[in-house]
Amino acid sequence: MSLAAKELLEVSKPRIVVLLVITAVTSMYAASKLVPNVPDLDPIGLFHIIIAGALVLIYGLAVSIASVVYAYFTLNWVSTFFIGLGIFFYVIIYTVWLKRANSSNIVIGGFAGSAAAMAGWTAATGFVAPFGIDLLGFLVGFLVFVWTPSHFWCLAMKIRDDYAEAKVPMLPVLIGMQKTSKYILVNTAILLPYSLMLYAFGMGIVYTAIAAASGGLMLAYHYKLTKNPTSEFAWKAYKVTAPYLTIIFVAVALDAAFHFRF
Repeated sequence: MSLAAKELLEVSKPRIVVLLVITAVTSMYAASKLVPNVPDLDPIGLFHIIIAGALVLIYGLAVSIASVVYAYFTLNWVSTFFIGLGIFFYVIIYTVWLKRANSSNIVIGGFAGSAAAMAGWTAATGFVAPFGIDLLGFLVGFLVFVWTPSHFWCLAMKIRDDYAEAKVPMLPVLIGMQKTSKYILVNTAILLPYSLMLYAFGMGIVYTAIAAASGGLMLAYHYKLTKNPTSEFAWKAYKVTAPYLTIIFVAVALDAAFHFRF
């Protein structure tokens, strides 16, 4: 692979793209099963959300526009809106405006990931729900927003010196490792009950059990991080935090496939 191709691949952030596509696909499947009056999942629609989602963050304005146009003609305007909103939040709100200017950069920018899940959900529900998305779909998508700070601040602790050298105001650079670890713990202490709360809005036992186990593991590691707020342990905590989103959205899909409640 040439140097230019490697640089293009790196800028494209394929791991983030794959993660967002997973959230969109699993959300679309769950919505087709859990929301009343929504037809069964259309394989063609599933294909279109994968293509539109993969184009979102690949490279540059041209493919971003192509992503929105593609979604408009193959999905529906609500799903298209959330894909466009995700691009706007990631490129303009997070990257251009907040990343180098404000310590809340990743907190606010995290909504870009939520938009991917909401795009998948509304690709299935279309115009069935008021305002384009029902409450459960919004809450499932918002999980990404709530998870993002814990995930990214662990990584920021790992590469704190790089951010400091680049003058990017990530939390560990501004307030130190110890305080950042406490912020991570607080955020995860919010994430865990939030994820379990979705049972009250329609999720079932399968999802709730997986959310409790995976969220509980995160909470344990982030508590340990406050006792050992080093770059090395932050990397261990990051490795626990990183798979959470994939696990939780696979749990959403499994719950929709094998849905039961007490």
